[in-house]
Amino acid sequence: MNIVVCIKQVPDAKDVRLDPETNTLARDGVESIMNPYDRHALEEAVCLREQHGGTVTVLSMGPPQAEAMLREAIACGADEAILVSDRAFAGADTWATSYTLTKAIETIGDVDLTLCGKQAIDGDTAQVGPGIACRLKIPFVTCVQKTRESSDEAIIVERMMDDGFDVIKVPLPALLTVVKDINEPRVASLKGKMKAKKATVKVLSAADIGAEADQIGLAGSPTQVVKVFSPEPRGDRRIFTGTVEEQVTQLVESIKGYL
Repeated sequence: MNIVVCIKQVPDAKDVRLDPETNTLARDGVESIMNPYDRHALEEAVCLREQHGGTVTVLSMGPPQAEAMLREAIACGADEAILVSDRAFAGADTWATSYTLTKAIETIGDVDLTLCGKQAIDGDTAQVGPGIACRLKIPFVTCVQKTRESSDEAIIVERMMDDGFDVIKVPLPALLTVVKDINEPRVASLKGKMKAKKATVKVLSAADIGAEADQIGLAGSPTQVVKVFSPEPRGDRRIFTGTVEEQVTQLVESIKGYL
């Protein structure tokens, strides 16, 4: 089973802050990490390869520094790594990003299963995975919380729902987006780290994947983020202190005027 895992380098959530001048995310001095949901997608891919054989290729669109994240993925079990990097990709929204990753997957060829995290913690759109599947014209299942059975022809999964879960059998090739409940990602072994250090990360440009100039980056993005800002506090805010009983008494007294 040949599997591609799409991973993204994102700012560490605990260090995220806004630039007051540009009203955009401040990335300078902020540690970058592998998107947490993508880490679970990688683990699931490695587990499936251990069952069925084949290869796990990690794929990312990003700047040159994303190579470190791809090497980390190799240390955790991936076989190969591809970085799609080109200044022409700058400013891409989810539409242009899904197009770019689709072109890269088509360049790889002979892919049985594509795995993505449910969403990226910096954008929270959950649109790229389904976008790739639609462009590849393959079936997809989102919010997968468990893989029940898998073969070279199909995979049976549980899709998380608000009131439980659905059991879905989907033929391959297909795309899945996964949630954190699906597994517990492994820690890179010393052997894996040595392999990652020696590994070659293949870098592909827009020309290498045959991308159309008007479909990538800012030119290929029908949506743009004009401004990002922290909302101003609204309403009367109060903090209650003391024991639970004291806080309850304070709460009751504070809402009496609204009753």
